[in-house]
Amino acid sequence: MAAIKDQLLVPIAETLPSAGNKITVVGIGQVGMACAFSILTQNVSNDVCLIDVCADKLKGEMMDLQHGSNFLRNPKISAGTDYSLTAGSRICIVTAGVRQKEGESRLSLVQRNADILKGIIPQLVEFSPDTILLMVSNPVDVMTYVAWKLSGLPKNRVIGSGTNLDSSRFRFLMSQRLGVAPTSCHGWIIGEHGDSSVPVWSGVNIAGVRLRELNSEIGTNHDDEHWNELHAQVVSSAYEVIKLKGYTSWAIGLSIAALASDILRNTNKVAAVSTSVMGEHGIEKDVFLSLPCVLNSNGVTSIVKQILTQSETEQLRKSADLMAEVQAGIKFN
Repeated sequence: MAAIKDQLLVPIAETLPSAGNKITVVGIGQVGMACAFSILTQNVSNDVCLIDVCADKLKGEMMDLQHGSNFLRNPKISAGTDYSLTAGSRICIVTAGVRQKEGESRLSLVQRNADILKGIIPQLVEFSPDTILLMVSNPVDVMTYVAWKLSGLPKNRVIGSGTNLDSSRFRFLMSQRLGVAPTSCHGWIIGEHGDSSVPVWSGVNIAGVRLRELNSEIGTNHDDEHWNELHAQVVSSAYEVIKLKGYTSWAIGLSIAALASDILRNTNKVAAVSTSVMGEHGIEKDVFLSLPCVLNSNGVTSIVKQILTQSETEQLRKSADLMAEVQAGIKFN
C-alpha cells in the first residue's frame, strides 16, 4: 500500500534546497540564540542554521525553535556540529568565544578568542565562499580584524556589530531625557565598541535641530545639564546588565537581526558597524572600528564622511591606536 504522502501529493518538480536567504549562527549561547530568535520572529530569514560544539544543547535549541514553526512563517531550522550544514549561507553570524577570566589581561582574552576563530572562520568560508561574515564575538573590533585575516574575504564582506548597539543605547537614553521616540533621536557612537568609543556630540540632532546649537557645551565637562553622563551610561550599560542578569542578549540580538535584514534586503541603510578604517579621519593603522556605513547585499559599500570636531577626531585616532596595540600581539600561527 502506498504511503500517505504518496497518496496525498503528486510530484511535479524537485524541491529547491534553499530560498537563498540562509543565515548561519555560530555559537548558541545567550547572544547567539537571541540573534537566531530575532531573525526568525522578524522574518529576516526563513532558513537558519545553528552551529556549536555542544551537540545536545544544539538539538534542544533546534527542537524548541522548530516546535514554534506554526507561529512563524514555516522556517527551515537546522543545527549541528558539522560545518557542511552551513553550505550556501548568505550571512554567517559568529558569536562564539570565551569570557574574560578574573585577572585576565585583555590581550590574553584576544588570543584565546582568536584561537577559537581559527577553527571556525576557514570552515565557514569553505562551505560558503560568497558569504558575508557578521562578527559579534568580543572584543568585536579586534575579532573582526582577525576574522578578515583568517577568511581571505574582501574587507567589505567582513563586518563587526561594532557600535550599532552603542548608538541605539545612546538614542534611547537621549529619548528618555527629551520625551521623544528613540527613532526620532539622531546621534552616533563611533570608534571602539568599548571604553574608548566616541560620542559625536557635534552632530546630535532632533529633526535637524542640532543640540549643540541650543547648548554649545553639550557633551563637555562644562555642561550644566551633564549630557556627557549619557555616554558614560552607554559605556557602562553592558556591565550593568551583566551585573543584574548575568549576560546581555536581547538588545544585541535585535541589533544583529536589523543588520542582517539590511544586508539581505539590499537596503543601502546607514548603520554604525565595524569596518576597515585605514585612511579615514587620518587613521594610519590597519584596524577595524565603527563608522557610519552603507549596508547592502555586498556588505559595506560606502563609509559616510562625517564632519567631526578636532576633539572627536583625536579621540577616534586614540581608539585606533589602542586597537593596533592590541592586535600587534596576536599570533595567527
